[in-house]
Amino acid sequence: MAKLTVSDVDVKDKKVLMRVDFNVPIKDGKIGDDNRIRAALPTIKYIIEHGGKAILLSHLGRIKSDDDKAKLSLKPVAARLSELLNKPVEFVPVNEGKELEDAINNLQDGQVLLMENTRFQDIDNDFGKRESKNDPKLGEYWASLGDVFINDAFGTAHREHASNVGIATAMKKAGKPVAAGFLMEKEIKFLGDAVDNPVHPFVTILGGAKVSDKIGVIDNLIPKSDHILIGGGMAYTFLAAQGHKIGKSLYEADKEDLAKQLLAKAGDKIVLPVDNVVAKEFSNDVPYETVGDDIPDDEMALDIGPKTVALFKEKLQGAKTVVWNGPMGAFEMSHFAKGTLEVGQALGDLQGATTIIGGGDSAAAAQQLGIADKITHISTGGGASLEYLEGKTLPGIASISDK
Repeated sequence: MAKLTVSDVDVKDKKVLMRVDFNVPIKDGKIGDDNRIRAALPTIKYIIEHGGKAILLSHLGRIKSDDDKAKLSLKPVAARLSELLNKPVEFVPVNEGKELEDAINNLQDGQVLLMENTRFQDIDNDFGKRESKNDPKLGEYWASLGDVFINDAFGTAHREHASNVGIATAMKKAGKPVAAGFLMEKEIKFLGDAVDNPVHPFVTILGGAKVSDKIGVIDNLIPKSDHILIGGGMAYTFLAAQGHKIGKSLYEADKEDLAKQLLAKAGDKIVLPVDNVVAKEFSNDVPYETVGDDIPDDEMALDIGPKTVALFKEKLQGAKTVVWNGPMGAFEMSHFAKGTLEVGQALGDLQGATTIIGGGDSAAAAQQLGIADKITHISTGGGASLEYLEGKTLPGIASISDK
C-alpha cells in the first residue's frame, strides 16, 4: 500500500503532476465511454479545491506513426473533462518544450491543464519508445515540471512507463512528495483485500477466451478461494483435460497438461460448465442449441447453458467476497450473452457481499444490466487487475510506495 494518498499531501499553491488513465475509446473525435475520466474526478477536484494546480498526464492508444497522432489526440478528452468539472481545462497540444512549460508556469491555483498524449514520445526520437520504455531523462523532465506527483492511473500500474515509474523515481530523488490518488487507493484496497485477506466464503469467477491469460490468477487464488467458477472459452481446455468432447470450441492444446495440474491442485474448488449453448459457426445468425458437457464434433460452445447458470448461482449463495473477471461466452453476440448477463445479475442480487469486477466485458455486462451501482467495485484496469490478482508486484504501485 502506498505510504501517502493525495489527502496526506499539501497541494496548496503547488504544481501537482497527476498521472491519470484517460485511455478511453474515441471514434471520429467523439468519446464512447467516459468512465475512466469520471473515475479520476474525485482526485482532480480534491487538488483544485485545495488550491493546487492540476497538471494531468495520460496516454491514449498506441502510437506507431504520425498518422496515429491525429486519431489519438487527447483534445476531445480535455473538452469532456471540462464539461464534467464545469470549468475550463487548458489543453496543451505538446508534452515537452517551451509551450508546455509556459502554460504550466502561467497556471493559477485551482486551474487544470491536460498535456498531449504521453505516447507521442514513442516515435520520432533517438531513444525509441521514450514513454513506454521508461526513458529516465523523460521521467526527469516531466518531474521537473511539478512540485508533487500523484499517481491515480491504476490502469497502467502494471506498466513501467516514464509517466508513472519514471516521474515517481525522479520526484523521490529530488525529495518531492509522491502519493496515490483516491482511485488508486480504492483499487489497491478492494483488489488487495480480495487477494490477501478475503472474507469467506470467497468465490472467484473467471471467463474469457484463453486459459493462458488466467493461469497465474487461478494458481494464486486456488488456496484462497472456496469456489472458482470457470466459463468462457477457457473452460473448454479444462473440459478437454477431464476427457470431455469439446467439438470445435476454443482450445489451447499446449495448456491441457497445465489444466490437469490445476484441476488436481484445486480438487473440487474448480467448477466447470455442465451444459453449453453451441452453434456450428461463430456467428449470431446461425441456429444454436443447448447440449450437455460433451459437445458434438461439428459444433462449438459459445455460452454456458441454463444448468450451468443455476450451478454457478448455487455456488454464489452466501458468498461474502466475489471477484469476477471475464465473460461466460461470446458476450458481444446477443444469442450468446445470456450466461454473462445472468451471472452479472446474480452478483447484483447478492446481499452483504463485497463484489469486485475487473475486465471490460464483465464491466460492460454490469452497465448493460443497470447493476453497476450494486457492485462494490468495478476496476478501471483490465490487465492491471489481472496481474494484481496473480499476486504480482505492479511497478506503478511499487514506485509510489514507502519502500
